[in-house]
Amino acid sequence: MERAEAYGFSGAMSGAFLLSCLLFAAVSRRQRGPYMDEVFHVPQAQAYCHGRFLQWDPMITTLPGLYLLSVGVVKPAAWLLGWTGSVVCSVGMLRFINLLFSAGNFYLLYLLLFKIHQKNKAVSGFQRIMSALTLAMFPTLYFFTFLYYTDPGSVFFTLFSYLMCLYDNHKTSALLGFCGFMFRQTNIVWTVFCAGNVVAEKLNEAWKIELQKKKDEKISSRKGSFSDLTRILQFLVEYLLSPKNLVTLTALTWPYIVLVSLFFVFVFVNGGIVVGDRSSHEACLHFPQLFYFLSFTGFFSFSHLLTPTKIRKFLLSLRKHPMQYSLITVISLFLIWKFTYVHKYLLADNRHYTFYVWRKVFQRHELVKYLLVPLYIFAGWSFADTLKSKSMFWILMYFVCLLAVTVPQKLLEFRYFILPFLIYRLNIPFLSLYRQLLELAFYILVNAVTFYLFLNRTFQWENSDEVQRFMW
Repeated sequence: MERAEAYGFSGAMSGAFLLSCLLFAAVSRRQRGPYMDEVFHVPQAQAYCHGRFLQWDPMITTLPGLYLLSVGVVKPAAWLLGWTGSVVCSVGMLRFINLLFSAGNFYLLYLLLFKIHQKNKAVSGFQRIMSALTLAMFPTLYFFTFLYYTDPGSVFFTLFSYLMCLYDNHKTSALLGFCGFMFRQTNIVWTVFCAGNVVAEKLNEAWKIELQKKKDEKISSRKGSFSDLTRILQFLVEYLLSPKNLVTLTALTWPYIVLVSLFFVFVFVNGGIVVGDRSSHEACLHFPQLFYFLSFTGFFSFSHLLTPTKIRKFLLSLRKHPMQYSLITVISLFLIWKFTYVHKYLLADNRHYTFYVWRKVFQRHELVKYLLVPLYIFAGWSFADTLKSKSMFWILMYFVCLLAVTVPQKLLEFRYFILPFLIYRLNIPFLSLYRQLLELAFYILVNAVTFYLFLNRTFQWENSDEVQRFMW
């Protein structure tokens, strides 16, 4: 990092942290007590603070990573600074843990952008800083910086694990992946993603050698026609069936294999992936979740995905491959028809934005969910088009992980999209400075509206005296 870039990054990070502290103070003043899922998380952390490690709230569905880390941070700080009484594990003190995670996420995002795009000499230090700042302000993640939720910590350890993987420090990566798993069980998918990065790199090297042997210039390691995809899949199967290749890959990825094996042991012993209350977290094949994720990504990455050039390219692709798009349309309609699920929380909890998205869009008419298929297809095509700089093996690996982390979820919850979105966004090419500024301005606007609604547009339910607030 050059000196000017280092100064710029320090200034951006300091400014973002100062803004976050001001927002943190505003949120803490307006909402002093636990809110939403905090009513489970805060008492559990406070029980750990008082040494009651065998106490467990059966309504909590995640492992105790957040509470253990909170005690590990708050207790030494209280001892050093002489804090006593209720302030030690107060709601505000516990929430402050996520403010620290937010600063860590900013730094990790910058380091990941630097590592992933280091070969692109056209990218300036200012662009890297801008992109890191933009992603650190990503609205769905940034909002939960100010509440005692698992998301900031979950993102921190997953991004840290990914960074160590890119630097070939796989033992550390797997250890950090375990920490991420302790925050949220579905993060095991991103451990598989890290292992997949190693496998995809080896596959890409072998594929290039295969091309050189055959001297076939028409085949490329990047995406192409469906015939190219078929030939790549055939090569993939042949490569993975070779005992020599399997031994090599196992030697490279054994830390991840150990962690995934421990995960399966946990699932077997626990009787499922969810701890505590399982009644509202049943796994299912909810394929439209992929369409919701693509729509979510299109909304928050419109400056990348929705451009006149991309629209023209998409229309040209439609004209060239009408049968392929017709087949995709039929499959999409079938998946929506047979695999759409509506969780009871989505229909009942009017504090979440998803409640209004579902009511205002999908519940307007039974046909709406089918009429949105063309938009899903464009979003999917544009999504894939922005990843064209990655190898086909990387794209296949990411897509498998994306399906694994979204499709089994019955509840439409934007928080589930945070990590797959960030991984995607980190790996696409940089925009022009103008579009980067547009993206940052959009995120700031969304955050401003979100915090205004949360802090000022309160309401009450008929059967409750508690103040209710709008949130992600």
